[in-house]
Amino acid sequence: MEEYFLCPECGSEEVEVIKERGREVTLRCLDCGYVWQITLPKAVKVPLIVSEHEKSFKTYAELPLGEEIRVGDIVEVEEGEVRITGIELEGQKRVERAKIDEVKTLWGENLSFPAVFGVSIYLKNGVTQSFKVKVDREEEFATGEVLDVGGYTFKVEKIKTKSKMINRGKAKADEITRLMGHAIRGRASRKLEIYKGHKRD
Repeated sequence: MEEYFLCPECGSEEVEVIKERGREVTLRCLDCGYVWQITLPKAVKVPLIVSEHEKSFKTYAELPLGEEIRVGDIVEVEEGEVRITGIELEGQKRVERAKIDEVKTLWGENLSFPAVFGVSIYLKNGVTQSFKVKVDREEEFATGEVLDVGGYTFKVEKIKTKSKMINRGKAKADEITRLMGHAIRGRASRKLEIYKGHKRD
């Protein structure tokens, strides 16, 4: 929908709504002062299953007919921003993109919740200690970094993301599924909070 709120004269995104009547909206550009009117497309309510880690709930996303939605798109619902993770058409067919009027159900994850991922710490006796941690989605982690989880200090040797394994580099928590590394003696750069299950504020 963002393209409806770009000034057609100067291309600015700094736009205010000065009049609204049904789907008829009058806009003014805050940069150049240009005033214009648009007709918003008809909207349809699409069932949306929102994941909050191990919990989920059903709501509805109000989306414009005729437009396309893709896995990875972010939609606004009453509960906050939701990133689409699955699209289902009639006949339980799963696709990566579709016209909104063809969609039967959407799946997504609530971006207002922190990222949760696994941590595997390899101990000297061959035992692997595993945890789940929760962190801010924008927080970054890098190989070689020393962390503290559950009283164990370890060096990050590998980062598994949703799309690849990183042996050298960094990634945002939002993309990470697991950190792996050996326990060491030393001082950690930060301590991660152990995830203790779903909690809603």
